Amino acid sequence: MSKLYTEKDIKQMLDQGQCLSSLPADAKFSPMARDLLRQQKIRPSTKPVAASPSESSKSEEASGPRIHDPQLPNFEYDWTPGGDPKTAKDLEKFFYSPEIESLKQRICEIGKRIWNKGYVDGNGGNITVRVGDNLVLCTPTLISKGFMTPEDLCMVDMDGNQVAGTRPRTSEVNTHLGIMKHEPKAKSCVHAHPIYATAFAVAGVTPPACLIPEPEVFLGEIGFASYQTPGTPENAEEVGQLATRHQSILMQNHGVICWGKDVEDAYWKMENTDAFCHAVTVTMQIGGPKQYGPGKLKELIEIRKKLGMPDHRLDELKECELCDFSDVTIQTEPPPCSCTLENTSGHSDESKAEVDEALVQRITDQIMEQLNA
Repeated sequence: MSKLYTEKDIKQMLDQGQCLSSLPADAKFSPMARDLLRQQKIRPSTKPVAASPSESSKSEEASGPRIHDPQLPNFEYDWTPGGDPKTAKDLEKFFYSPEIESLKQRICEIGKRIWNKGYVDGNGGNITVRVGDNLVLCTPTLISKGFMTPEDLCMVDMDGNQVAGTRPRTSEVNTHLGIMKHEPKAKSCVHAHPIYATAFAVAGVTPPACLIPEPEVFLGEIGFASYQTPGTPENAEEVGQLATRHQSILMQNHGVICWGKDVEDAYWKMENTDAFCHAVTVTMQIGGPKQYGPGKLKELIEIRKKLGMPDHRLDELKECELCDFSDVTIQTEPPPCSCTLENTSGHSDESKAEVDEALVQRITDQIMEQLNA
């Protein structure tokens, strides 16, 4: 049986001065182990035995020149429908299997990224990856995402019940599950509080379309969820419904949640969202946005759909409506609190202002007297 090498195994071999080119031909590698091998400029597989020059030339004459077929790395986790482990023993075995350990390592790596980028502080943010019909890996509660280890992670069912892991799961996993229940393509979610995107969420503002090509292709239209208490069924339901139309969602007065086919994909969308909001913020300070028009946006949406990403705009909006934004879209906010502070000083605001001006004048006179003394 071939051995699965993790990032820890490769680092240990490097520390011991072992030759990585001698790895077994049938070895398997976790995604993070492959990343480390690439950094060391070592192909994560052994090279085939070279044929003699005469054999090579005969082979090429017979079959023609070899076609190079590059492939993108694929971190999406696929499971067999109906194949979830059922018993406590099987769940435990699955939770500590090499494949799941590899996913745990990748979740921890994404946790470091969102912490290093300043997208989370304290114990903020949470990450999930779906690994079965009814199973989801998730980050635990009350932990810095920059310092997690695979041993800290948990596993829950689609109702939020914890089925594996020694630390309690995050209370906000229900919002992630709401997305996964409504949108089967959502295999991973990342929630964080990046400064610029969160500022948009607090202001009740969504960034306009027709400004930068990349967000239109990789994000699509950014959604906006009205404020609900984090972790509640109400928040899970609202965000879940929006997830069928949006891969990046601003949660009012809270933060951002993004979903993707894998945890790397979901994290990229978080980066895209905050960078876009940052660019719009700066643009508003130097003259306002200049849009490139609905015809160009239509071309970008077509590219997005060819990449297999959902986008409802071409189906539901006329072309002239695609860029129908004046500056930014302001979301409807609840009425302000009716509570007011009573003036207990016994003076009206006008008389208070007069008293303040008189006080300022007296202080000014005293300073001038001391300067002239």
